[in-house]
Amino acid sequence: MPPAPTPAMKDNAAHKFPVLFLWFGSRLVLLVTSPEATEECFTKNDIIFANRPHLLLGKLLGYNYTSLAWAPYGDHWRNLRRIASLELLSSRRLQMLSHIRADEVRSLIHLFFQASTENPDGTVDLQSSFFELNFNVLMRMIAGKRFYGKDVAHTEEAKRFQDIVLEITQVGAASAVGDFLPIMLWFGNKGTKS
Repeated sequence: MPPAPTPAMKDNAAHKFPVLFLWFGSRLVLLVTSPEATEECFTKNDIIFANRPHLLLGKLLGYNYTSLAWAPYGDHWRNLRRIASLELLSSRRLQMLSHIRADEVRSLIHLFFQASTENPDGTVDLQSSFFELNFNVLMRMIAGKRFYGKDVAHTEEAKRFQDIVLEITQVGAASAVGDFLPIMLWFGNKGTKS
């Protein structure tokens, strides 16, 4: 049985082709495998690669491509980036909110300690723990509330938030076929937009 295509492609690409163009349906995708080519993409040609493809997910969840993650490079994107840099990610703001990160990391360590004493094998699901840590830090910085963990005070609100996050990650993971094969849009997009 031949090896899976992904590792075989990776090995070939890493040695023979530092840059590959692939067609994913009707979309041209650039696959960069060498560190030198990656550095050139992000330093010398960063404006060329600044735009993201217009996918259905960006239209529906990115407010018609107007959020920072989905906006095309231009005046609007630069304004959003400036606001994010000055108001959310500045050194002063990060220092001011550092106690939130420390509290959440302390809670995570406490969770690990509890799990190691309660579980007979002492295993902990790190992926979900770090996911919850990141969302708790973000939401405490934005809304001042925790939405994950045993000690969540707003259980109904937390459950609703968790359901929304789960739905968004599931929708984001399942790409719409019409994004890559536009002819499929002629046959309808049953359930995709809903």
